[in-house]
Amino acid sequence: MNALVKDTENIKLGMIGMTEGNGHPYSWSAIFNGYDSEKMAKCPFAGIPAYLNKEPKDTLRIKGSNVTHIFCDKKSDAEHVAKCSLIPDVVDKPEDFIGNIDGVIIGIDIGSEHVKRAKSFVEAGIPVFIDKPLCDNKRDLETFRKWILEEKRPIMSSSAMRYAKEIKPYHMRTEEFGQLRFISMPMAKKWETYGIHALEAIYPILGPGFETIQNIGSYERNIVHITHRKGIDVVIACIKDMQYGAALNLCGTDGNVSIKTFDTFYSFKAQLQAFIDFLRTGEYPFAFSETDELMRLVIGGIESREKNGRIVRI
Repeated sequence: MNALVKDTENIKLGMIGMTEGNGHPYSWSAIFNGYDSEKMAKCPFAGIPAYLNKEPKDTLRIKGSNVTHIFCDKKSDAEHVAKCSLIPDVVDKPEDFIGNIDGVIIGIDIGSEHVKRAKSFVEAGIPVFIDKPLCDNKRDLETFRKWILEEKRPIMSSSAMRYAKEIKPYHMRTEEFGQLRFISMPMAKKWETYGIHALEAIYPILGPGFETIQNIGSYERNIVHITHRKGIDVVIACIKDMQYGAALNLCGTDGNVSIKTFDTFYSFKAQLQAFIDFLRTGEYPFAFSETDELMRLVIGGIESREKNGRIVRI
């Protein structure tokens, strides 16, 4: 494979934001550019300066790459992010990125908007990283399949939970627990936006082979049962007002473990580093088939809920 950018040590990125409850443009841009501590203290997402300030300045950034341009639906948001995260150019429309950047990060977690927001960059041949979930409906999944599989467009998407260092030791390595029988993970907020965090935390542990999904809950209280071909039952409770950060539980015939994640910064930086490595090598960090299966789970969870808890085959 070949690099997707001309200068692999001077990669220019455009950042798109921002949705309610999602401050990725602040933190992700800071991971590339550094940040102004005094201005970042006024970030509307208090958790972001809290974890950024814990990191040594000499290891904070991903070297050889910078966010040089930003667009937000509200220009005032873009201007504030730019001041906090040292972004030189605020643009009036996303298309103004074209010709000035090497890659685009869509830091928005509304899956139904991602095709629309990515389209102009995909058509221009610009690599795109899309915040989780890639999509939340079958029509858009078909569009992404066409772009990625047929047209070979360089598009990546993931949850940072794929890269959580506390969970990584268990990726396809759970022999100490005997045969896995049950996995559970509570999750905050909405299934449409945060269910993918639980799904992508679990996916590298089990690998492909999810068979059915059933959501017996409501829009604000999603109680989701998933089956896997290895004979493992998975339950995810995604509840609107529940606190984020509950443990992932792995239960087997010979033992069990509860895993809590604490290092948000590490997960985000590893996720973004994977995109930069993709730009530098042209090689995906994992197969699109994994993202495809994860999106079918996201979509299936919505479909099951809307059909009063009907079991949906993946």
